[in-house]
Parts: sequence; structure tokens; C-alpha cells
Amino acid sequence: MFRLHRFAATVAALAASSLFLTGCVAGEGAAHEKAETTLNIDFATYNPLSLIIKEKGWLEDALDDDGVSVNWLQSAGSNKANQALRTESVDIGSTAGSAALLARANGSPIKTIALYSQPEWSALVVAPDSDVTDASQLKGKKIAATKGTDPYFFLLQSLEANGLTPDDVTIENLQHADGWGALQNGSVDAWAGLDPIMAGAEQAGASLIYRNLDFNTYGFLNATESFLSEQPEVAQTVVDAYEHARAWAADNPDETAQILADVAGLELDVATKVITERSNLDVSAVPGQKQLDVLTAIGPMLVEIGDVSSQDLVDDALESLLDPSFAEKADPSAVGAE
Repeated sequence: MFRLHRFAATVAALAASSLFLTGCVAGEGAAHEKAETTLNIDFATYNPLSLIIKEKGWLEDALDDDGVSVNWLQSAGSNKANQALRTESVDIGSTAGSAALLARANGSPIKTIALYSQPEWSALVVAPDSDVTDASQLKGKKIAATKGTDPYFFLLQSLEANGLTPDDVTIENLQHADGWGALQNGSVDAWAGLDPIMAGAEQAGASLIYRNLDFNTYGFLNATESFLSEQPEVAQTVVDAYEHARAWAADNPDETAQILADVAGLELDVATKVITERSNLDVSAVPGQKQLDVLTAIGPMLVEIGDVSSQDLVDDALESLLDPSFAEKADPSAVGAE
């Protein structure tokens, strides 16, 4: 009998507890509920600051009291980030500047709210045993590139700079990692590479036959217009976190390289090369005229190759893409407090 009473009491207590937790006991608990929302944000190996923020959990800590959870999704390239932004699978995604312009010109409702880097993240790459030593020798060759990304636009500008046109080569549209794979197995003669994969390819013996820092556009942090309208405070917190990560990376270059190495599966010396030699993170976060000047030079190319139907669309995108207000108000001390 004692056991039966104790069991009944236990069941009753559990039931009452359950009702309390669900806020069903005379409305108790309802006053303590908070609206639960989710920030969907990308991380990418070509955006080292995103890796730091994810590793350190700064956004989770900063947004928890507001009832905002953080859902991280990996972008394999600017084209994938743009796709996720267009379908609103992510609220904030990282791309190259050229890719952001392409997306906006083709109707994707995004705004660039901050810059995360000024990298030299692309070059033209050939296999270790290739007899191609100069970009001018690429006529008639197959070249792997991921359309809609900075390496793709780097390739187009590089061809022009070396007296060639896209009609002089065959461009194989492959995702970045697949492009390196195709170069390794001989399916293509060259690859418009992207770091950190490209740095790994160099370590494996690949050669960079053409480099030009001016052909690399900046790293753009983009957000959907709907997200900026509905959750501007969360967007500001993200930009604050990026500025905190920028300062942290400057103070901790070795750990930054280690984080990149761990996420990208790179040897530490390769990741260190990417961070110290080819990722300029020490740039102003505020997007402005300098970036517009770079994109203005690329705009006519988008129309010429048919990626955008008219120059008017490019011009409209140039006028509407940048929103510097979040970066201008960025406070790195607002997140990441130990």
C-alpha cells in the first residue's frame, strides 16, 4: 500500500510539474515565456571571421536573452550563399562583392551590411605537371570555375588581360572543390581557384600562373531585406560580432589559423599562409565608394557575358546594394565579453 501511495504521489507531482513547465497551471510560466526566433547565418572557409564567431559562440551568448537561437549553415561558395539568401534559407550570408552585385542585379533582395575582408583569394592554377606557365597559353584549354563567384569573374578579367576572351577557352562550371579535383584528374587544364582550397593545392605542387589582387573583390556580408526590416537589432548584433572577431583575429593570428585548419581540413602551415598572406582582415567594415568602384568595373562584363540582361539592372544594383548603417554603428564590445 505504501508503495502504491508513493507511486500515485509521484505521478501527481510529475503531472503538476509538467503543467507548470507548459504554463498551464493558472497561467503560471506564461509571463516568463519569450518569443523564440532563429537567426539563420552562414559560415564559410573563405570567410575566416565567420569561423571564429561560430567557434567562440559569441552570437549564441549575445542573443540568448532575447530568445534568438542561432542556426549555422555552411556555404561552399558565393553562388551557394546567394542561393540560400534568395530562398531565405539564410538571413545573412557571405559572398564576394562581384557575386553580391550579380545577385542584386538579377532581383535578389539583399543588402551588403558589412565587409569581412579584402582577400587575394583567387588565381589561375595549373597542375604540377602542366606545361602551361602563363595565362596567355590557355587558348583552347578547359578551365574549371564556379559561375557566379569571384574566381569566375577573376577568370574573365584574367583572360581579357592576357588577350583572350571566354570564347577562346572552355569554361567548366564546377564547384570550387570539384574544380581542384578535376585539375588533379586531368579533366581540365586549369582552375580558377579559391582559398583555402587553392593554398592546399599549392602545397600539393600546383602552380599559380596568374595573380592579380585588383581582380579580387572584397568579402561582402549580405542580409535579406526582409530580415533587416523585421530584425534590425539582430542584424546589428551580427555586425558587432564580426567587428569583435576582426579585433580578436588581429590579436590571435595563430589561433585564427588553427580554427581555419580545423574547419577546412588543412595543414596548419597552409592555413597560416591563407590567414597571414592572402586574407586581409584589417579593413574597414563599412561598405562604400571603394567597393562600388571595383564593382563598377565588373558590371559591364556581367552584361556582356549574359549573366545580367541589361546595364540598367547593374546600375540599379550598384545604387541599392550597400547599406553601411550597421557597420557604421558597429560596437565590438557589445559581444564576446568574457
